[in-house]
Amino acid sequence: MIYLDHNATTPLDPRVLKAMLPWLQDRYGNPSSRHALGRQAKAALELAREQVAALVNAHPSQVIFTSGGTEANNLALKGRAMAPGRLQVSAIEHASLLGPARAMQREGWQLDRLPVDSQGMLDIEAAVASLNDETRLVSLMWANNETGAIQPVAAMAECCRSRGIVMHSDAVQAAGKIPVDFASSGVQLLSLSAHKIYGPKGVGALVVDKSLELLPLLDGGGQERNRRGGTENIPAIVGFGLAAELARLELPQRSLQLEHLRGRLEQQLAQQLPQAVIFSSGIARLPNTVFLAIPGLDGETLIMAMDREGIALSSGSACGSAQNEPSPVLRAMGVATELAQGAIRISLGKDNTEQDIDRLVAGLCTQVQTLQGMAAATAW
Repeated sequence: MIYLDHNATTPLDPRVLKAMLPWLQDRYGNPSSRHALGRQAKAALELAREQVAALVNAHPSQVIFTSGGTEANNLALKGRAMAPGRLQVSAIEHASLLGPARAMQREGWQLDRLPVDSQGMLDIEAAVASLNDETRLVSLMWANNETGAIQPVAAMAECCRSRGIVMHSDAVQAAGKIPVDFASSGVQLLSLSAHKIYGPKGVGALVVDKSLELLPLLDGGGQERNRRGGTENIPAIVGFGLAAELARLELPQRSLQLEHLRGRLEQQLAQQLPQAVIFSSGIARLPNTVFLAIPGLDGETLIMAMDREGIALSSGSACGSAQNEPSPVLRAMGVATELAQGAIRISLGKDNTEQDIDRLVAGLCTQVQTLQGMAAATAW
């Protein structure tokens, strides 16, 4: 199997697994305990906090560990829901952000969507013009999980800060692929997840500006500075920490490799499948992401055909692909429904090779020709 669905999840780095194993076997202390095993776990917890903070240029005390990106997004929004106000989110946010946003709407918050242009980039002039005295919280993802489009987070954050508005950014897809700088961005809340950077599933973090008050989602313990009750998942957090450190150290090398592979892929697509439409191709994107459609073909059908070829792709967000509906991201971009139905996402990883790209394109050409032939025969 050639795996090209890294925006859904990444394989666990063997170095990360090796670091986790002792904490699954012999080092089982509770980090809140005062004995030697507890102190050992506490030290591992704080080292991981330092490693995750370093990935995004934050202070370790700002890192709150969660069960993943979904909990981090929920904590960022619901943790600020002291009293109803106006919440504004971009029209291309992930389901894990839209879910808590809608829940807040049911509790009396006014929910507004910030528009994007045809390339999937936030229309920042319209977004800034829409801010008013009722706006309490704005959320704009750092980079889109489907198109890879990198958003103007710092510019939006500056506008929010000048108006006393708190801003959150979901950086789950961006961290480890491009530089993410919490300190200089101006955002006050930042979501992260381990399994997007070759770490384990079930662990993430919310980075929180020290000046912010945040209501916990989980009560019952004083863990994570009273912001997230419950005994910390030390094996997963240790894995997250090392994955973050490796991502930081290897970021330049990984980015160059991914940009090279993406360039090779798009060059071959232009030559061999010129009818392919690549979304957000005119703006800065994550170096590993290509979101495309073949006019007249159904994306899910093509994905299953490629799966039989031994190549794993997706139709977009893994959290929304089961709905069998056109991508909400493409709808927000104004893409026609028929074309959006054909969308497939190719998301490369650090271990993919040129040979993987060549086999992918060959497989796509074969399956596109086959499916178009079948469609023509059916129509006849």
